[in-house]
Amino acid sequence: MAASDRILLVEGEADRAFFELICREIGLGDTVNVAPPKDFLGTHNTREGVFNHLPLLLAQLNDGTVTRLAVVVDADSPPNGGFETTRNRVTGIVAPFGYGLPGNTRGGLCYAHSDGLADFGLWIMPNNGSVGMLEDWIKQCVHVDAKALLSHAEGVVAALPSPPKFKPIHVSKAEVATWLAWQKRPGHGLYSAVTDDLIDTQSPGYLALVGWLRHLFS
Repeated sequence: MAASDRILLVEGEADRAFFELICREIGLGDTVNVAPPKDFLGTHNTREGVFNHLPLLLAQLNDGTVTRLAVVVDADSPPNGGFETTRNRVTGIVAPFGYGLPGNTRGGLCYAHSDGLADFGLWIMPNNGSVGMLEDWIKQCVHVDAKALLSHAEGVVAALPSPPKFKPIHVSKAEVATWLAWQKRPGHGLYSAVTDDLIDTQSPGYLALVGWLRHLFS
């Protein structure tokens, strides 16, 4: 089945590369179009860009142009982010298109349609409950053999002269970027956590995410 009508909307290019690889790893690489807002003529590849462009894709889901649709966004942190704020915002966007309150399916959120269209999927990084982002999900799913080096990277970031240049919400980004810089292929993106076998594919977080993806796109 062609991927053009089965869309996983993500915030930006780093997320695209990461989720394209995850989809290939679980056998969905040829059936899911992982794309940020600018691929659909959106103005910004950001969390806000996802929210702004989502109504256009929901309209295409209703008219059959799109057959499956899911979104991955970071929870970030209050006051403008956080799990509940993010979930409530998306719920408000999808409600006019016939999607009711979400249920929890295999660890992710799935909104059922009043007329029986395919579920709309939402994953709020890292785990549909906590503040944070994709890097926090990676930290939660790190293979046991890679945890010692990650802990060392966390210590290095914590020991930086105060105040660091990055925002507190981005501490996990700094930690994961530092950790990945010490791997076999320094300079590669977040996807290298998967290609370099740094993720435990039996961890609860990994199994929940791939279960959600398979439910929506298989």
